[in-house]
Amino acid sequence: MSGSDTSTNGSGPAVSDKGAAAVTMRGVNKAFGDNVVLDELDMDVAAGERVVIIGPSGSGKTTILRVIMTLERIDSGSITIGDDPLYHMPDGTTPANEKRIREVRSHIGMVFQHFNLFPHMSALENIMLAPVKVHGVSRDEAEQRGLDLLEMVGLRQHANHTPGQLSGGQKQRVAIARSLATRPAVMLFDEVTSALDPELVGDVLAVLKEIAEEGETTMMLVTHEMGFAREVADRVVMFDHGKILESGTPQQIMQEPEHERTRSFLQAVLDH
Repeated sequence: MSGSDTSTNGSGPAVSDKGAAAVTMRGVNKAFGDNVVLDELDMDVAAGERVVIIGPSGSGKTTILRVIMTLERIDSGSITIGDDPLYHMPDGTTPANEKRIREVRSHIGMVFQHFNLFPHMSALENIMLAPVKVHGVSRDEAEQRGLDLLEMVGLRQHANHTPGQLSGGQKQRVAIARSLATRPAVMLFDEVTSALDPELVGDVLAVLKEIAEEGETTMMLVTHEMGFAREVADRVVMFDHGKILESGTPQQIMQEPEHERTRSFLQAVLDH
């Protein structure tokens, strides 16, 4: 897997050498009361790049994903998805209205720690919902896409099962398929294995690895699965106290980290 040259000293944005950016964050700030969770964050993620974000609990890494998904609104700064400002109108300065935000957000998919499936719908119906209701895809096309995605995640035979009939690992794989159904340009994954029993983690990570190996979807993943990060990531970003501490290839970060904070964090995670 190819690596990326990145800025690691905090003097500029953490960037990739892979080409055009799918996600650009400049001067992004987010605080909850007096707690600053994103502090003048600059970060680029290239189209097709796979970036794993690591760091201690409370460091702000999940908030990065949540502000990209607009589940939390930034206090200041800018985020661009491809060439489209997310929180601003196309002129890049006027604050975006809700319609604009929805349009840009439609190119983003997110999979959460907890599956958030609709309990009264089948696995297939959960996957079909957004393509039909949000993107205007025909039911026939959405159904075929849903069945193809269920095949990809190894659950074709469970298409008509409701979430209550599925294991945690199966529900998470349905959630991944649901997020892929709208063909997002950017996929966000927030600790998607943390709520699973250990024996179920492997199946979910295998699906993520398959998505990564296709190489077309830009992926940002928050995870403590260091073995998975080593296999899948083009780049690993260490986050602490609302800032990027360092950024580099998995080999650089996991074998030769520059910062003592990174070394102690990795030691704690790997010893766990």
